[in-house]
Amino acid sequence: MEWKASNTGMRSQLHSLNKAIPDVAKGFGELSKAAKTGNVLDVKTLEFVALGIAIADRCEACIGFHIEALVRIGASREEVADVLGMAIQMGGGPSLMYAAKALDCYDQLKA
Repeated sequence: MEWKASNTGMRSQLHSLNKAIPDVAKGFGELSKAAKTGNVLDVKTLEFVALGIAIADRCEACIGFHIEALVRIGASREEVADVLGMAIQMGGGPSLMYAAKALDCYDQLKA
């Protein structure tokens, strides 16, 4: 998978959806903003939690967006790998497959 292109394509699809349901999009945006601000945990930690959930829920687009955010805020490959290890421990074989996708995503977006 080409992760940059995938993220770009997903953003385009989300833009169309947001135009179709603007109130829902606005509400989800506010929820996302509230979940990431004014907390005890820092943004990087919150993004790691989101990545773990994305792997458990097998959401490739979510993996792409959360890895992109982690690269942007300076997460190291080793930190990401630790999160992937815990996701695998909690989710077994299916999480192993999506963790491999997540590491590939990190490597592509970090390059």
